[in-house]
Amino acid sequence: MALPLIYNIRSVKARWASNLVAVLGIAGVVAVFVAMLSMARGFKLTLVESGSPGNAIVLRGGATTEMMSALTLDELRVISDAPGVAKNVDGRPLASGEVVVVAAFQHKASGSSALAQVRGVSPEAMAVHRSVRIARGRFLRPGLSELVVGRNAATMYTGFKLGDRPRFGGRTWRVVGIMDSNGSAFDSEVWADAAVLNQTYKRPENIFQSVTVRLTQPSAFAAFKKALGADPRLTVTTEPEREYYAKQSRAVSTMIRVLGFMVAFVMGIGAVFGAFNTMYSAVAARSREIAMLRALGFGGGSVVLSWLLESAFLALIGGLLGCLVVLPINGLTTSTLNFQSFSQIAFAFRITPGLLVQGIVFALFMGLAGGLLPAVRAARMPVAAALREL
Repeated sequence: MALPLIYNIRSVKARWASNLVAVLGIAGVVAVFVAMLSMARGFKLTLVESGSPGNAIVLRGGATTEMMSALTLDELRVISDAPGVAKNVDGRPLASGEVVVVAAFQHKASGSSALAQVRGVSPEAMAVHRSVRIARGRFLRPGLSELVVGRNAATMYTGFKLGDRPRFGGRTWRVVGIMDSNGSAFDSEVWADAAVLNQTYKRPENIFQSVTVRLTQPSAFAAFKKALGADPRLTVTTEPEREYYAKQSRAVSTMIRVLGFMVAFVMGIGAVFGAFNTMYSAVAARSREIAMLRALGFGGGSVVLSWLLESAFLALIGGLLGCLVVLPINGLTTSTLNFQSFSQIAFAFRITPGLLVQGIVFALFMGLAGGLLPAVRAARMPVAAALREL
């Protein structure tokens, strides 16, 4: 015969003060656990959303990042003429040869220098990167020292508001536009004309680090990649743009997840001991109550199950409280160093229903782990000895 669930609910309610320590401990662990996972998810999504399903990125053969790649103007032309590349209304291929440098700007929050990614782009960049739009101002003109700044970069660094004239690379620039890419990594970048950027940093002319192309349709990627691989003039690596950026996110997002699990594990041990002490204290305080239940015919298995349900109920309350506490950080923007480009990237915490469910499951695990031994002790309590105390 099993004890009714209402018995556990009333017991928790009657002893809420003594149960509060265990509930708050579990809530704190769940809040940290969900926050760290949402941070890793936010970083990954920020980079993945930089890629478009209809785009492909081409790097030098063997290169894993743009920083390691180099392509010539002749190679750019061959890539642009490959089958599957979309064209604009004038018949020009939608291919953007791009270069990347890392520059040190003054970080507003810390007042110190921070590294930012400056991307040199072609006039076709806006047509290729469809997620990017000009929120204020206009797009840069080719051949001029003009900048278009991501909305996060404009707020992170000093001197990059619309109309400002920042100086870096030995040249004075003018911010002519603020771009918005719906939270992707481009929001943390500064865009300039590729030729001017190469000239500024004394790089060879007509050298690019990547070529991003707009395909006629996503299914055209296979034919496009096959054509580049078969061309003897090229030795390149070709990937869907979203897949490329997903790979770039793995190192940092994995590190954040591992760190989150480690912190949650250490804090979880404390929470388990808190639940352990709470339930042991309850066993000591309710020995006569347990004896009465046994005398009424409830077996040891029923007592164990009842005690575990009570511990799980406390953990569920703590888990729900932890989820509520962490919800306000959803969408909050922070920044970290992207180890692939060695530059700062801003991203938002992304709390999803799936992460909240993981937090609740983790809370239940802590509650059951902390309640198991006290439950066994309660079931093994000598009935006759406890009844003599009545």
